[in-house]
Amino acid sequence: MGFSVSVSHGHGLSSQLSSSSLHAQQLSSSSSKSTLFVGFPFTSYASTLHGKQCRSQPHLVVYSKRVSGLEEALRIRRERELQGTTKFRRRPPLRRGKVSPRLPVPDHIPKPPYLSSNILPEISSEHQIHDAEGIAQMRAACELAARVLDYAGTLVRPSVTTDQIDKAVHEMVIEAGAYPSPLGYGGFPKSVCTSVNECMCHGIPDSRQLQDGDIINIDVTVYLNGYHGDTSKTFLCGDVSGPLQRLVTVTEECMEKGIAVCKDGASLKKIGKRISEHAEKYGYGVVERFVGHGVGTVFHSEPIILHHRNESPGVMVEGQTFTIEPILTLGGIECNTWPDNWTTVTSDGSPAAQFEHTILITRTGAEILTKC
Repeated sequence: MGFSVSVSHGHGLSSQLSSSSLHAQQLSSSSSKSTLFVGFPFTSYASTLHGKQCRSQPHLVVYSKRVSGLEEALRIRRERELQGTTKFRRRPPLRRGKVSPRLPVPDHIPKPPYLSSNILPEISSEHQIHDAEGIAQMRAACELAARVLDYAGTLVRPSVTTDQIDKAVHEMVIEAGAYPSPLGYGGFPKSVCTSVNECMCHGIPDSRQLQDGDIINIDVTVYLNGYHGDTSKTFLCGDVSGPLQRLVTVTEECMEKGIAVCKDGASLKKIGKRISEHAEKYGYGVVERFVGHGVGTVFHSEPIILHHRNESPGVMVEGQTFTIEPILTLGGIECNTWPDNWTTVTSDGSPAAQFEHTILITRTGAEILTKC
């Protein structure tokens, strides 16, 4: 589960905790032997020469620009992919169903401290860096979150409601002796976030049945032995169109490419750069409002992880844990939040996909903790 930030481009970053997502130019030209030609005809005009009127002939003026063979190949591929991307059948707008009562948690389950209030907690300024014991606890919490998410994905099929998924997740987490972190966080009424189609994140499970061709992000966070494990994945429901499948695939690839640059001493801004480079190849929008975050004994803390291009300072530190959770869209990146103050959808109704892992920074790279 993530949060949103208000980003001023450049070096400034004003962060405002909002909710879960618990979440931003072009290839440079290189020298080459190939040349791209672009031409257009001049309009003919009349002139007077030695008292005689004469009409000039149309002239073709040619401009040339050198581009590399690789750049031209990528340009052609992007054009073809964009043509395929835009040709998708727009689904009916998402409508809120009935939200069932909050599920109970047994008294013996340890609970996070934020349950004492319905007010959204402040983002902690603490960078969560763990010793050997803390890392072991993080591995346990994240492994449970991964298993729960994997199980939730098996429930995705037409006619199943997101409320049914929430109940199944709730029961599995409780049986493992853990607490479902989203439940009661800032007043969130459910144990998991389920974001369907144009919902970017923080969808509240309800009575709506999944439809054939939907995509759904399931965001699971568990609180086990005082540590949070946070992960999410976008699943396909039934027969999903090619453009939506491609969006889901590329979003997961973007997350993986962001993780690949992580290691002790690496700049945090490299994550957003690598994600944006890959998303741009396919013409997808990278949502800037929702970001990744530090996670551990505290649900949401520094560092804030921007998934788009940025110049924010900060480096990764060995032993540190945080989430990387990009959201990509098939259209614009602007969004609207429903009156429930959680469900956030794309303003233009275009589909969105998200993937998330909690990672541990090591001396030579990053260990993905939320893997089964």
